[in-house]
Amino acid sequence: MGSLSNIHQRPMKSLVSVHFSGFVDGPSHSEVVQVLAGKCATSPCSQAQRWEEAHRVSRCHAGCAEVDSLTEAVAGEGFLLGCISCKRREEVSARATVDWHFKPQQEEDFRHIFHYDHPAAAILHEDFSDRLEWQGTLNGDVQIGAVYIQNVTFNDTGTYRCTFHRTLFLPLQLEKVVVEKEVELTVVAVANRELTAMISEIVMYVLIVVLQLWLIIVMVHCYRKIWDEHEAREARRALKAQGSLLGSKENCDGVQAE
Repeated sequence: MGSLSNIHQRPMKSLVSVHFSGFVDGPSHSEVVQVLAGKCATSPCSQAQRWEEAHRVSRCHAGCAEVDSLTEAVAGEGFLLGCISCKRREEVSARATVDWHFKPQQEEDFRHIFHYDHPAAAILHEDFSDRLEWQGTLNGDVQIGAVYIQNVTFNDTGTYRCTFHRTLFLPLQLEKVVVEKEVELTVVAVANRELTAMISEIVMYVLIVVLQLWLIIVMVHCYRKIWDEHEAREARRALKAQGSLLGSKENCDGVQAE
């Protein structure tokens, strides 16, 4: 009989920290970091862009990167509840099911709202009827358990719990592992701009203005330098011409005296 291990992880609040597990034929820690860094090199990425990029890397490269879910949704729009649980050893075969529970604000109990057992997905609560869509792994070895909420309402504010029930097919025995993650979701009327995005935009405009002023100053300095050289050249020509006229006059006076 396999042993049962319960793994409880802290609520997912930050998107900056990225956790990696070992994998075979998938992206390494440095490769995923390079992808995220390269994607955000030219312009700062928002949290949503970072989550989507990490999600894309995990899907396309058959690897796994545990990225925390976003925690702020806008009323009337869609929202992706992220939940990723990577296996310790990618080469070990496994099968997993995913359950989502929801606890509204000021309530004590969780409601079972969604269950996924490949290939079947079931919405289990009427409040989320026709509003939940599976966006996770599309095979039995589930490592991405994300679900998409359509038409978010203020009643969706609360705590969401994502639970992986994973069976590892080890050579000598089966091992069952339970992984739980929680997302504290806040629903707002208007999306709040991220501080990093605001700072980046301000810095961008400051640099544009400074560079333009610097260019104007350089152009004025070059124009003055060219104008001064032109004035000096004209003055030298005038002096030379005046000297030639004086020399010609002296020659004429000498001829008349003779």
